[in-house]
Amino acid sequence: MPVIAALIGYGTKIVAIRMMFQPVEFKGIKPFFGWQGIVPRRAARMAAIACDTMTDRLISAGEVVARLDAERIVKEIEAPLRAGIAEIAEEIAAEYQPGLWESLPEQVRRRIIRRIQDEAPSVVRELLDMVKEDVDNVFDLKDMVVTNLVKDKALLNRIFQQAGRKEFRFIAHSGIYFGFAIGLVQMLAWAALKNPWVMPIFGGLTGWFTDWLALKMIFNPKQPTRYLGLFEWQGLFLKRRKEVAADYGELIAKEIITPHNVIEAVLRGPLSDRLFAMVSRQVRQTLDRQAGPARPLVVLAVGSGRYREIKESIAVKVIERLPETMSYIEDYAADAMDIRNTLVAKMQELTEEEFEALIRPAFEADEWILITVGAVLGFGVGELQVILVEHLSR
Repeated sequence: MPVIAALIGYGTKIVAIRMMFQPVEFKGIKPFFGWQGIVPRRAARMAAIACDTMTDRLISAGEVVARLDAERIVKEIEAPLRAGIAEIAEEIAAEYQPGLWESLPEQVRRRIIRRIQDEAPSVVRELLDMVKEDVDNVFDLKDMVVTNLVKDKALLNRIFQQAGRKEFRFIAHSGIYFGFAIGLVQMLAWAALKNPWVMPIFGGLTGWFTDWLALKMIFNPKQPTRYLGLFEWQGLFLKRRKEVAADYGELIAKEIITPHNVIEAVLRGPLSDRLFAMVSRQVRQTLDRQAGPARPLVVLAVGSGRYREIKESIAVKVIERLPETMSYIEDYAADAMDIRNTLVAKMQELTEEEFEALIRPAFEADEWILITVGAVLGFGVGELQVILVEHLSR
């Protein structure tokens, strides 16, 4: 009986842990006959909670962008930027003045393109300064984090699984020890009472109590506490604070707040229109500066409406090339932003309650379902024990 109880404790824990994360999508007949892992089923809520802790206490959009140096960015993208400007100039000239551009001497064409290319680095610097001054209007860090986590539920699972991997292992193993102890009591009760209800009741109790106790021991007590003067215990998750911080920071830096995701969010996120308006304005101003004293003559030659069209067309083409151009800074940005070390350092400053909030939502959401499943499975196995004992006694 103690052995069976230990197996019940272990088995119900494995099932409960699996039910937290699997399956990623609903399996069965909706809405009631089937199951979807608790974390992926509540992906939006889980992601929002994880994001609130991350962006409110650990890192901000301003911190991410402030570490980028304009001079280094200009250096990283100079080659693709100059090549892009040359191509755009050729395209625009062919589109708006077919034949005229080709008729100009090669030296003149190169001089025109070079003037624009030489102006480009200062435009990039001005743009980055403007973004830094008003980063919240062009980069929504919370939206980026939540969007990526909801879109990739397997990634959301990995965050909780990675941060709490030792806690989940403890839950599973605790079922063996607690289950065996309860099984000893069950054995004595069966010997004394010979009542067939003893085994299913104790089986249910084993499944319920071991789930409940294991969850409590992961997060409580917050500080090391001595019990009965014999042993000291601190919530396992809080005790592993440094290790968890390192794993969590590594995962977030590699999977979520990456240079690629940040650039993608800036260029294609909900605030991207504001960035494009900023870029378009800067490009148009640069073209006007380049035209200089010749601007009235250019406007006279092509017409004011046509001149505005050309400027808009150039701005659109520049914006279209931004994702490709900005991809050249990803390696530099990863080093400059230093997300991992920032997160690890900030996580050490969290209070116990704030630190617990990193993973607690995964356990807390529908916790009663997991405990109930443990009790039901334990009851069922206990009933099988009765059938087995009665069969062997015949």
